Amino acid sequence: MSIRHGLLALLERGPRYGSQLRTEFESRTGSTWPLNVGQVYTTLARLERDGLVAPGGEDSAGHTLYAITDSGRAELHQWYERPVDRTNPPRDELSIKLAMAVGAPGVDIRAVIQAQRHATIRAMQDYTRLKAQALAAIESGRSRERDDVAWLLVLEQLIFQTEAEARWLDHSESRLVRLSLPADRRAEPEPPQADTDAPAAAAAPEPRAFRTPRG
Repeated sequence: MSIRHGLLALLERGPRYGSQLRTEFESRTGSTWPLNVGQVYTTLARLERDGLVAPGGEDSAGHTLYAITDSGRAELHQWYERPVDRTNPPRDELSIKLAMAVGAPGVDIRAVIQAQRHATIRAMQDYTRLKAQALAAIESGRSRERDDVAWLLVLEQLIFQTEAEARWLDHSESRLVRLSLPADRRAEPEPPQADTDAPAAAAAPEPRAFRTPRG
């Protein structure tokens, strides 16, 4: 998450002080990535060092305001136009956990997957409930529309992400079950198709696919 660019985006709307930036950042993202004031001021100091923001006086309460510079505005719009780099994906704790659990002594990797699946589905349900609330607020006119639309987009990304994670967990479990079969069974050819002219009772029943109960 690019905190520096998020702060620049907020400063483009006008000068702000540190705790105000923190509040607006969390409001826009629904507190998905909470910040502390120390992070905000550390980032502002770096932005000032790089010539992207500058002190902009004080407000009536004596808070030091920061304003975006022309260089900061140019950097912000380059960020908007530049695709997010996927050549160095961020470390994912779940992927690392499963990778380390494979073959680890005393670890039931299927139990690890099952526990994560339950947690992932709970998260998906929570995100879906929050999405419904956000939509209701927008449609009723009870919301600060810009912030709620931004939060809605974040929620939908989280829903898609958890859906993909649940599918990946199912795939991983199926893969592990298949790889645990003896080599001669893994190499078995597909059974021949049943003769459509033969009586239905003569056709062998199709084997049921393995699936761990989700309950």
